[in-house]
Amino acid sequence: MHTDARALAAALLPLVGGAANVRSAAHCVTRLRLALADRSRVDEAALRALPGVLGVVEDGESYQIVLGPGVVGRVTAEFERLLPSPAPAAPPPVTTAAELAARGAQLKERRKRRNATPGKAALRRVADVFVPLIPALIGCGILAGVAGLLANLGWLPALTPALSALASAFMALIAVFVGHNTAREFGGTPVLGGAVAAVVVYPGVAEVTAFGAALTPGQGGVLGALAAALLGTYVEKWCRARFPGTLDVLLTPTLTVLVSGLVTLYVLMYAAGQVASAIGTAATWLLGHTGALAGLLLGGLFLPLVMLGLHQALIPLHTTLIEQQGHTVLLPLLAMAGAGQVGAAAAVYVRLRHDTSLRTTIRSALPAGLLGVGEPLIYGVSLPLGRPFLTACAGGAAGGAFVGAFAMRGAEVGATAIGPSGWALFPLLAGDAGPAVAAAVYGGGLLTGYAVGFLATYCFGLNGTAGVPVGAVCDPEGHEPRPADRPGPRPAPPR
Repeated sequence: MHTDARALAAALLPLVGGAANVRSAAHCVTRLRLALADRSRVDEAALRALPGVLGVVEDGESYQIVLGPGVVGRVTAEFERLLPSPAPAAPPPVTTAAELAARGAQLKERRKRRNATPGKAALRRVADVFVPLIPALIGCGILAGVAGLLANLGWLPALTPALSALASAFMALIAVFVGHNTAREFGGTPVLGGAVAAVVVYPGVAEVTAFGAALTPGQGGVLGALAAALLGTYVEKWCRARFPGTLDVLLTPTLTVLVSGLVTLYVLMYAAGQVASAIGTAATWLLGHTGALAGLLLGGLFLPLVMLGLHQALIPLHTTLIEQQGHTVLLPLLAMAGAGQVGAAAAVYVRLRHDTSLRTTIRSALPAGLLGVGEPLIYGVSLPLGRPFLTACAGGAAGGAFVGAFAMRGAEVGATAIGPSGWALFPLLAGDAGPAVAAAVYGGGLLTGYAVGFLATYCFGLNGTAGVPVGAVCDPEGHEPRPADRPGPRPAPPR
């Protein structure tokens, strides 16, 4: 397995322009994320055709290669070994005023093009704050589900408190990690961001009064931590631009923590707490009054968010709902998108029974899809084919509408932690009507998503030539696509 990862990493490096073109490498659950010096040096056609590569995503900040869960961590480790150690920064070359002006104009134009969609860029940056936290969120979420299951069954009573402590410790201090990552993402000192955000969860804030009421430790949650660290970053930058070296060492960190901390205590924690309460109230109202419609929209639109890499921006909402209500009602609805994707992939597998390569891809990606990791199926199956991506969205919409309709009848389904979806979400389910009802409703939603995704794809996703793979044609009767190089009669041209 390590040999395969090493070989894949070695094959990837020249296709992205070589080691000199790679500024940094990191990974999330399924993607190798690269910061490249010159994207024109990437051989994207060869990259997409490389065995093991499930897709490529290019956004404003990074070049992302979809490798799939489990694989991406090993390949990233081998890829980083192929990169040279960073050399000490060289002093800037002496240039003329005209050269500096020309370079500044180029940078300004490049930044203008990159920031053409401010909303999308902001969502990506927020997502990048939380992406490094996903492994801990998944691990703690699964431990929380196991602890809850053991408590309900009455098994291992001596071990259950230990598991609960392990699962809860990270969530209790998540504000510190959010602050650390926010400062790093927005150009501040990470430890100062963590220090400013730590006040949100410090027990001593209960002695502070803001807007006529005592603060509560954790008030505002990750939203307050995000705002506090962002403010701290701007205060730090302001200070560093004005203080000389000696004073900078002493005054900048002091003023950063002081100014940002006071504003956090007396303004941001209260404001973020109000926003968090509003999010919980809005989610409850939407599911109680428009559950089927809300589920249809959320389940149907989640795959495009995954395709764009913006789905991680929803993590603050999930975390806020867990803090407010004990579970997030959004995650089970969004998980229906994965069900539609699995159903669509199964239909492609049945219809294209002679396409050995595609069927092999589907077989390798389906286990991850059943566990809610949909990117291998998106970039390896549905998106390249075209129409199956839309029919997969239809399956997700149907599953979301099913779960949302039961929420309108008092059978709300939520997840007690952020973690895997698909069938792996069952241990994390909770609801007002009890875990058994929550599991039944969620399971019914998955089956609905599978069925609708399968039928929509089987009947509409591969008809004609618009939704078939490149290099394939339909048979003379317009049935199953046939590879172009397979011998056999071709339809006569129209007269």
